[in-house]
Amino acid sequence: MRLTSYLLSVSLIAGSAVSYAAATSRPYSRWMADSMIARPGAVPATRYYGEATFYRGVEAVYNATGDSSYRSYLISQMDAILTANGSFRSWDYADHQLDNIRVGSVLLYLHSLTHDAKYKAAADFLHDQLVNKQKRTPSGGFWHKDPKYPNQMWLDGLYMAGPFYAQYNTLFNASAAAAWDDVLLQFSLVEKHCRDATTGMLRHGYDESRKAVWADPVTGASPHVWDRAQGWYLMALVDVLDWFPPAHAGHAQLLGWLRRLASALKTAQDGKSGGWWLVMDAPYPGQKGNYIESSGTAMYTYGLLKGVRLGYLAEGGKEYVGVAERAYQLMVDRFLAKNGTNGTLNWEGTVRVGSLDTTGDFTYYTTVPVVENSVLGFSPFILASVEMEARNKTSARL
Repeated sequence: MRLTSYLLSVSLIAGSAVSYAAATSRPYSRWMADSMIARPGAVPATRYYGEATFYRGVEAVYNATGDSSYRSYLISQMDAILTANGSFRSWDYADHQLDNIRVGSVLLYLHSLTHDAKYKAAADFLHDQLVNKQKRTPSGGFWHKDPKYPNQMWLDGLYMAGPFYAQYNTLFNASAAAAWDDVLLQFSLVEKHCRDATTGMLRHGYDESRKAVWADPVTGASPHVWDRAQGWYLMALVDVLDWFPPAHAGHAQLLGWLRRLASALKTAQDGKSGGWWLVMDAPYPGQKGNYIESSGTAMYTYGLLKGVRLGYLAEGGKEYVGVAERAYQLMVDRFLAKNGTNGTLNWEGTVRVGSLDTTGDFTYYTTVPVVENSVLGFSPFILASVEMEARNKTSARL
């Protein structure tokens, strides 16, 4: 959407969420953000993708509340990793990975607030790293990581780079048709190779060279639907649509892919708990070792609620809200825990990592440890909470 439309959307969230804030001193979005800001070491000042996702959550809380302390926090975190001229204090020029690009959206946001040139300079650097330095598959897709994962695209990477690429285009390169085509291409390739035609869900990634041990010999796709990878992809879709021009033919394609995934998620939601399984493809839900995982559940809740709010999921919107409400209640009941010592929140049930650097099989995913207070879990929960609070305008307490 155009920048003015985006800011209008933000103001609509703020209007409803401020009413909510007046009714309760502890909306979960603020409670969780405040808990992690206050907890030493929970969110170090770095440029890495996990912390950058948390900053995205703090951005949403600031938009909803207007509390300047969140703006100050974002500025302090970014200023700690940048020099006065906008160079990153620590950068490995031999390492090219899409995870490095996630922080770019935070920089563009702060530049829009402050007009400080160092944020624009840092965003320009990341844009150059993405467009001119990141290696591509023969079809034009960005490698997830160079040199470690040659010719591989992972769903994770669409969230790491896609929204930033689209936002940068809107702000500084809006008329460049080739740039918009390139944003669309990244989604098109994972749709082509990773989407399961039967279930509508997407496998974790694909290897265009089909050399990885896990790669399907025909499609190149990895064997399984991992919930967090698909969660990154859902968030990428709803966030890219903030910026992607409606007049471009690709806008309708992005909407179609979002709607198909939303429908698949409604079908895949666990009927008993209201959450989603770590490994989502049949026959694995319910099998020994598999479990309802919190980060994917938070990501799906955020994506569905935002999709409904912005009219992307108008058809079936009521049903999707019901899906999201069930999932949100599960998170409150199972994955939130109040710290009895200081009244902060803890976050439970998030798998530490998921990768395609091994076999990518069911045993791999289900033997990765679950960790407490993972930035990869509580960050999308904050985003989901902002959406839920804006919708409900009612208290959400433990």
